Amino acid sequence: MRMAAQVKGDGMGKTGETAVRPLAARDAARWRDLFDGYIKFYEAEVPDEVITLTFERLLAGADGMAGLVAVDSDDTPIGLVNLVFHRSTWSPTWYCYLEDLYADPAVRGTGVGRALIEATYALADSRGASRTYWATQQKNATARRLYDRIGELTDFLQYRRGE
Repeated sequence: MRMAAQVKGDGMGKTGETAVRPLAARDAARWRDLFDGYIKFYEAEVPDEVITLTFERLLAGADGMAGLVAVDSDDTPIGLVNLVFHRSTWSPTWYCYLEDLYADPAVRGTGVGRALIEATYALADSRGASRTYWATQQKNATARRLYDRIGELTDFLQYRRGE
């Protein structure tokens, strides 16, 4: 399954076509580089064993998880999206939680983020998910410019306990 998202730019001034495909075992090292960049961006720490487990779950589709990567012309991942499909108490259908989205800084503004979200929407639709949602930090202005165009900002605040 390889998806080519026709992208008319993501509001950053560039246009193009970005291919998105399911995460594969051969992507392990590059996925790790991208995921490490994502964790660093959010100034977080995730133990190595959790990162390894996450990659394994994404590959296996375990626990409702799925991974997609945007790739360059050499099929090298340049962006990632990690998804969690789950049931809802408010709907008889599935929901899709877009937990992680990250594009290599060298390709930002070229439509990679938009392509990953559009591929997420397509996968969620194919699995019968009636809602796709995600969260970001208020200070993530660059990503929010894209999100404001392709999603709907809700008025919910997030509270949590623990990690």
